[in-house]
Amino acid sequence: MNERVQNPGRGALPLSLFERTLATRYLRSRRSDGGASLITIISFFGIMLAVMVLIVVMSVMNGYTAKVIEIMTGASGHIFIYSNQLEVEEIEPLRQRVLQVPGVNSARTMIFGNAAAISALNSDGDLALVFGIEPEAIQSLDLLTSKITSGSLDEFGVGRHGGDQVVIGAVMARKFGVQVGDDLTFLSFSGGTMTPFGSRPVRKTYRVGAIFKMGAVDRDQHFVYMPLSQADLFFKKQGKPDFIELRVDKPFDTPVLKGLVRDAAGIPVFMEDWLDQNRSFVSALQIERTMMRLILMLVVLIAALNIISGLVMLVKNKGKDIAILRTMGASRGAMMRVFVMVGAAIGGFGTLFGIILGVLFAWFIEPIQDFVQWVFGLFSPGTLLFDEDVYGLSRLPAVVDWSEVAVIAAFGFGASILVTLYPSWRASTLDPVEALRYE
Repeated sequence: MNERVQNPGRGALPLSLFERTLATRYLRSRRSDGGASLITIISFFGIMLAVMVLIVVMSVMNGYTAKVIEIMTGASGHIFIYSNQLEVEEIEPLRQRVLQVPGVNSARTMIFGNAAAISALNSDGDLALVFGIEPEAIQSLDLLTSKITSGSLDEFGVGRHGGDQVVIGAVMARKFGVQVGDDLTFLSFSGGTMTPFGSRPVRKTYRVGAIFKMGAVDRDQHFVYMPLSQADLFFKKQGKPDFIELRVDKPFDTPVLKGLVRDAAGIPVFMEDWLDQNRSFVSALQIERTMMRLILMLVVLIAALNIISGLVMLVKNKGKDIAILRTMGASRGAMMRVFVMVGAAIGGFGTLFGIILGVLFAWFIEPIQDFVQWVFGLFSPGTLLFDEDVYGLSRLPAVVDWSEVAVIAAFGFGASILVTLYPSWRASTLDPVEALRYE
């Protein structure tokens, strides 16, 4: 054992006990002993915080994307077959045929129309996007049924021509000052009566049967669900729905499924999917996510560059020790590996703790958001740090993608090793004679 330590260049293997012991000693050495502990600590915290921020930001972007897509597909379906060019008698056979396509789990006829909503307390006439839907179909909308905050769907569709109950969003209810059981009036120019003074809108008052809160402001403020039979009368569709809405098992497979649906239709149809309707928004999310990842990875790389400063100072301070070890037989490769291990340890532990803190932050982001809002409210009362009217969501979501965490871990550790190569190579090329000349 003593021979191996005294002659490490000949007897010790790469990453042997000798090299690991020496690297640990250099890593723990104090500045008074020739170490560079302050820069080491700065490097450690720099990498840790950079990795933590990268994980938190990417988790929030993952959560935001998942939440928005969930609301898009959960509230509006996946594939839409428009019935403008179809006869009324063709619609139901078409619906039955496309329902048999593998991957399609539901097909329902729906009516869509724009209306103006007014109430006794607010007559501004805000836009309402009215969806006419069968009572049985609305029960299958898990996103809607799970987000009902007051009222119920028990009386939805009950009564003559589907009854007079509608389901509205929480923002709309708050804006018009209505609750479950209150009246809300809708006006539509679709099918309005022509008069010498212009078109007179269709006007009808409905009762609020349930209020939902999906968490997206545009849905909660404008979406209204009305029984299909009642929507047919209100918009004067004469028994002809606007489209057949398909829901599929895998929303991102809709480009392929559209071809299968078109083949199963057997007649020329015009259709589009949720990606077609939101292509610019989805593309913007993907580009933003990619660019944010690249920018924050550069931040991690910049943080890792601090290791170079610490190793350069460490090599300079330990020049005498390196020269003595070289004269005792330590190889250039052994000295280079020692300093690589020092830098790798700083980067590795910084990356590890950054991952732990980042994942914990993402997991507990809701109480952290509430705490930050409370602190922020102390200095600026009444101001919202995360305003749902601005960001479109009521809460800040976060989803940890473990494959992405693995990539971040590999990048952080790899960058830490990469930046150690040059100062480690300088240590290995140190001439013992020059280092000991003035000792």
